[in-house]
Amino acid sequence: MNVNIPQKDLHKEVVASPKRPRSLWPRYGIYLVVLIGIAAALYYAFGTSGQQQQRRGRFFAGEGPTPVLAANAQFSDVPVYLDAVGTARALNTVTVRPQVDGKLLSVKFQEGQDVKKGDVLAQIDPTTFQATLDQAIAKKAQDEALLSNAKNDLARYEQLAATNAINKQQADTQRSLVAQYTAQVQSDQASVESAQATLAYTTIRAPLDGRTGIRQVDEGNIVHASDSTGIVVITQVKPIAVQFNIPQQDLQSVNNAFAKAPLEVDAQRSDTDAVIDKGKLTVVDNQVDPTTGTVKMKAEFPNTSLQLWPGQFVNVRLLVDTLKHVVTIPTGAVQRGPNGTFVYVIKDDAVTMRPIVVQKQDETQTVVKSGLTPPEQVVTTGFARLTDGSKVKVSTGDATPAPATNAPRQRGQRQNGAAGANGQQRPNRQQ
Repeated sequence: MNVNIPQKDLHKEVVASPKRPRSLWPRYGIYLVVLIGIAAALYYAFGTSGQQQQRRGRFFAGEGPTPVLAANAQFSDVPVYLDAVGTARALNTVTVRPQVDGKLLSVKFQEGQDVKKGDVLAQIDPTTFQATLDQAIAKKAQDEALLSNAKNDLARYEQLAATNAINKQQADTQRSLVAQYTAQVQSDQASVESAQATLAYTTIRAPLDGRTGIRQVDEGNIVHASDSTGIVVITQVKPIAVQFNIPQQDLQSVNNAFAKAPLEVDAQRSDTDAVIDKGKLTVVDNQVDPTTGTVKMKAEFPNTSLQLWPGQFVNVRLLVDTLKHVVTIPTGAVQRGPNGTFVYVIKDDAVTMRPIVVQKQDETQTVVKSGLTPPEQVVTTGFARLTDGSKVKVSTGDATPAPATNAPRQRGQRQNGAAGANGQQRPNRQQ
């Protein structure tokens, strides 16, 4: 069945149909993203606060007192040293040479042997020298006989001349002959003594106490007095000498101290600074080396255990003074700021910044001229969070320095005012 709809009514039907609704996602999606971001920020800010507090507590121990190590200032006697590098030298060195020519019959020593003064070292063939001595003795005996006969004749001539039996000139001539024979006998005596000394040279003896070196000639060789190498070299190592140089700026302090008493010198190992031997200063050179600006000095050590050997390099420290009853603290307690050196003094579980004046300083110990009074306690470790008035808790640990007279001193000390490796002044150095 066909239904005819008028065109006018169809147009109305199409216009009257409802429109499709537009999507809401572009508008509300932006709001949703913003809300999610706000929620994430709130979770990060408040949800992780406990973990952050645990982390801060782990590194900073919360908001409680700062843990530190501390030490008490104390009175000590502090030695003042001058440091140098020295060379050990034999106190005496002798090259034993033959004084006569001849065949070396025997060698009486072992290489490296300790010998005493007068010990026989070698023997040269004495045959010809013994014959020369015997000849001199015989010549002397002959001249003594002639002298004796001349003296007897002189006595008779003097008696006859007194009675005018003979001419007085004859008596005077006989007196002159006696004087001639007397001089001849004296000359013979000198020849005998010379021959005896030459014969003694065939027995070579040690001129001093020391240690022999390597033998330079073997038995059976012909040796000569002109030989430059000699038979052996003897060095005196007990005692031994150490020669070292100090700057000319320290010469006056050394001379002043040396004039009062002998100065102690320590020889130290170069690797550990352990004291090898203790000796005394014996010589201050009489001039300054203009090329280096230093003064040579020599010290003598007993070297009973042979720790020092000729030619060996050793560290040397010369004691020139001792600071009596001065205030000392560990060097680690000294801090530096814009206004100079200071320390943190502990009182009533809190710290106070205290300016101090440093007199001397080394790697382990500092001498405080003013600013501290023993037994005030100062912080030695744990400065990272410290400020004036901070609360602290002293942890266990003995940071108090040992007395200066017993504690080994580190090397590299400088004059007051000279900076060390950490930029701090170093004590125990003559100013």
